[in-house]
Amino acid sequence: MARIVGVDIPRNKKVPYSLCYIHGIGLTTAKQICLIAKIDFESRVQDLSEKQVVAIRNAISNLTSKVEGELRSEVAMNIKRLKDAGSYKGLRHRRGLPANGQRTKTNARTRKGKKRTIGLGKA
Repeated sequence: MARIVGVDIPRNKKVPYSLCYIHGIGLTTAKQICLIAKIDFESRVQDLSEKQVVAIRNAISNLTSKVEGELRSEVAMNIKRLKDAGSYKGLRHRRGLPANGQRTKTNARTRKGKKRTIGLGKA
């Protein structure tokens, strides 16, 4: 596996799709990185030379957007700021509920977790 920005990207996939395993890089950004690094979209990670991997690293570092650890810490700080301010969104984060106005009567299982039956349940 090639290690880029502290992430082991899959070797057997094409380069743009492998770059998507890095937090903060989607397919569009990955294709832009490939254009900057002058790497063919069809080439696979296992076929890259060390020079090309270095070119990808340089292209990612030259991007204006944050990736991986820096991005994760910024998002965590934003959520912490909302919680500390006592805003509605911060309260929803604290309670583990959806923060952007989605319905919770029937859906939101991803945020709420496994369904817990209250009362008798199955009798």
